[in-house]
Amino acid sequence: MTRDLFRSSRIGTLALALAFGLPALAQDPGPMPPGPSNPDNATSTAQQKPAAAPAAAPIASPTVTGTSGTPGKTPQIEVPSGTHIPLVLHNGISTRTAKAGDPVYFETIFPVMINGKVVIPAGSYVSGEVTESKRPGRVKGRGELMIKLTTMILPNAYMVNMNAIPGGAGTGGGETVNSEGKVVGDSDKGSDVGTVIRSTEAGTGIGAGVGAATGHIGEGAGIGAGVGAVTGLAAVLLTRGPDAELPRGSTVEAVISRPIFLDADKVQFTGPGQASALAGPSNREPQRSRIPF
Repeated sequence: MTRDLFRSSRIGTLALALAFGLPALAQDPGPMPPGPSNPDNATSTAQQKPAAAPAAAPIASPTVTGTSGTPGKTPQIEVPSGTHIPLVLHNGISTRTAKAGDPVYFETIFPVMINGKVVIPAGSYVSGEVTESKRPGRVKGRGELMIKLTTMILPNAYMVNMNAIPGGAGTGGGETVNSEGKVVGDSDKGSDVGTVIRSTEAGTGIGAGVGAATGHIGEGAGIGAGVGAVTGLAAVLLTRGPDAELPRGSTVEAVISRPIFLDADKVQFTGPGQASALAGPSNREPQRSRIPF
């Protein structure tokens, strides 16, 4: 009886132990995995952040290239060297009064077109200056004017630099333009010869009259002719040749010495333009002027 009780007690104790031990075994996580051999490396690895993604490369903006071939500049239209631009003069000039540095003012009277488009309309302003003024001499030497055109202002107030010289001129007189762009006055040789002839004829008539009165008509005529010729020659020597002149309204054909580059967005003209109504110079004969005036 006692033995049975003892056995029953052991079985109950074993049952209780199993009842409380199994849940504990179920909750045991088991052995921890071995940690890193270097604790400092472990800390730095734990704190290390993922590397940031590389920034996208910037997108390059397109480059604008003009007709001049220079990258990064506004497109341009080239007016080539040698282009002729018809002009009309607004302020008259003459070797009688002009001096180096005096301004000259012109206006375009016909449009300039490039590739079928108007780039310099009629009515554009052109300014420059006198670079040389030489009065005519006695007997020989002609009046000379040299001008340089430096600036052009289009009707929309767009201003550009230019370098041009006259290639021809309509002055109403006998002025001509040489290959250097110099305006050369008339020589008036016919007038000089006429002055001597008229003086000789007048002297001959006076001498003949005096000779008739004294009974020596031939001698008187010869002496009078000589005196008249000397008088006529003196008249020529004491006067200058005709001054070179460009009266107001004179037309000049400017020739561009080097290309002009115009910004394409500033020459969007839809018409040919219109020049001022300016009367041309009247026809005139060369006239000598007395020295020293």
